[in-house]
Amino acid sequence: MTHHMKTLRIALLAGVFVAGAALAADVKVTLSGDQEVPPVKTEGKGSGTITIADDGSVSGSVATTGVKGTMAHIHQAAMGANGPVIVPFTKDGDTYKAPAGAKLTPDQMKEFKAGNLYFNVHSDANKGGEVRGQLKP
Repeated sequence: MTHHMKTLRIALLAGVFVAGAALAADVKVTLSGDQEVPPVKTEGKGSGTITIADDGSVSGSVATTGVKGTMAHIHQAAMGANGPVIVPFTKDGDTYKAPAGAKLTPDQMKEFKAGNLYFNVHSDANKGGEVRGQLKP
């Protein structure tokens, strides 16, 4: 293999790794009661980062304060609407983590790219959700 071919091969491999690294979206999410539908009066709030890879794999976590959360999920619906659960998260104290192997379907990926997924935390006081944040790609 000539020096030129080796250089070209290395450049192509580097491009693949760089492109691969760009295929995950780190979505910063901020949760509040006023984003719930209908809005909820609460001192509760939350924030975190959810990573959605190009293949639909979901990872990350969201932490809350001022919420006695019972469960948390990614739901499918546009801002201002409620929708079904698509990824349940696991609770660890006041932090909610994506379970290993969580993955969006191709149709859910389209909805994510359109801004039609949200994360919310449910409580006994607000069973439909106490704090919510839209996932914006």
